[in-house]
Amino acid sequence: MNHSGAGSDDIRAVEITKDRNGIGLVVLRNHRGASARVSLHGGQVLSWKWERGEELLFTSSKAIISPLKPLRGGIAICFPQFRNRGSLEHHGFARNKIWVIDQNPPPLPTDSGEKAHIDLLLKPTEDDLKIWPHSFELRLRVSLAGNGYLTLISRVRNVNSKPFSFSFAYHTYYSVSDISEVRVEGLETLDYLDNLHNQERFTEQGDALTFESEVDRVYLDSGGSGVAVLDHEKKQTIVIRKEGLPDVGETNQVWCCIVVWNPWEKKSKAIVDLGDEEYKQMVCVDGAAIEKPITLKPGEEWTGRLDLSVVPST
Repeated sequence: MNHSGAGSDDIRAVEITKDRNGIGLVVLRNHRGASARVSLHGGQVLSWKWERGEELLFTSSKAIISPLKPLRGGIAICFPQFRNRGSLEHHGFARNKIWVIDQNPPPLPTDSGEKAHIDLLLKPTEDDLKIWPHSFELRLRVSLAGNGYLTLISRVRNVNSKPFSFSFAYHTYYSVSDISEVRVEGLETLDYLDNLHNQERFTEQGDALTFESEVDRVYLDSGGSGVAVLDHEKKQTIVIRKEGLPDVGETNQVWCCIVVWNPWEKKSKAIVDLGDEEYKQMVCVDGAAIEKPITLKPGEEWTGRLDLSVVPST
């Protein structure tokens, strides 16, 4: 099934198909040859290629392709919990549910313009309400612009009669040529919690984060400023901007986090669905709201946004 939106057909194209398990798969394309693939399993972005045809997201060669298990790689939606910070399954249940295409989504304040996009929706089942007794609507719009840039906009609405709190993250695996040649910029002077040192708090001293061993950090209060993943060998830079991932409410306190993770050699060998050497080809840089849970009153809605762009670099 093909959809085309406003503007000429060669600007925006949306194809709806199925994967090998019969689960819905959405392919977004632009006229320059960039593309993105989005699975209805978890609302997960599985692939993002820019106009040179190069894959920008990492997927493990040992990823378990099953309707019962999230795929390791791409961009996973972590809701309503991040990692094991709560009583729910790892990273929450949203990434392991079948979403539906939202045929009539409420309008977004930002018009999609000349972008191929798809709107997805997740509502809790009766089983979900038994383990997390809060009625919600989680909407996701994935957009691919004419310049190949990728945007994810998530909206969580409380349709409950009482407030609830949640965490949220875009758990994103970027494909890199060699982790030892990668720099992450935009984190300088930020405080971070080091998960390898019992979440002890440190301040980033360097002008860039480089990788020589396992890294597992939560950078705090990063606001809306951009973070860049520079790949020296590929001569490309991915720029990550996130908006709305701070808290809502009266305080307007910004608690947007950036999670940076690479498992390195020893931990990679212990991860069943990751190749022993694949830590060299990936880095996770996640936009997240996890240190201070987001609280929504009945009828309130929270919006988070992730903008990804890629530029050649020297």
